Amino acid sequence: MQLQRELGVTYKCAWLILHKIRKMMASEETLEGEVEIDETFVHANVYKRSSAMKRYGLTGNRSGQVLVGITERGGKARIWHVPSAGARIVQPLIRKYVKPGTLIHSDGYMAYRKLPTMGYEHRWTDHSKKEFYTEYSSTQNIENLWSHIKRGIKGVYRNVSVQYLQLYANEFAWRYSHRKERAPFMRLLTTVS
Repeated sequence: MQLQRELGVTYKCAWLILHKIRKMMASEETLEGEVEIDETFVHANVYKRSSAMKRYGLTGNRSGQVLVGITERGGKARIWHVPSAGARIVQPLIRKYVKPGTLIHSDGYMAYRKLPTMGYEHRWTDHSKKEFYTEYSSTQNIENLWSHIKRGIKGVYRNVSVQYLQLYANEFAWRYSHRKERAPFMRLLTTVS
């Protein structure tokens, strides 16, 4: 609505412009150094809507759409909307977008246990034992990114269609990746050919 007012265009035109911008925010960069990987579920807020409570249950646990994300410590982020968070989905993403030899931090999810055999150093914390941080490993950066995405979707956008979730994921990953720049949006507009 704000873009519609500022540009003086229709709502439909402003919506289309924003989705084209989000598509430009997609990245194909390889991550390296120390990275954190995790998966999350994005779904309706079951505590505020009775229709969501009926659909997802009382807690909404392990339902909704799956996002898999990887963040470099102090660097960039990548997020994918995937059908599931199983090893067949996650491991090819890691092979394609994380440089071999990289140190990967994760939770104790079984899909990550074979990372050392794939050429990565792997450290993990066992969330099932309430271990969220150790001297050697944590996933605080990726958890922070999930927090921003969920608050952004529920607080700003209210609802995101499944077919456009990847575009919104692109936006939040791009924002995270360029959080230290002074004028990141201008850089985006000038680098697109």
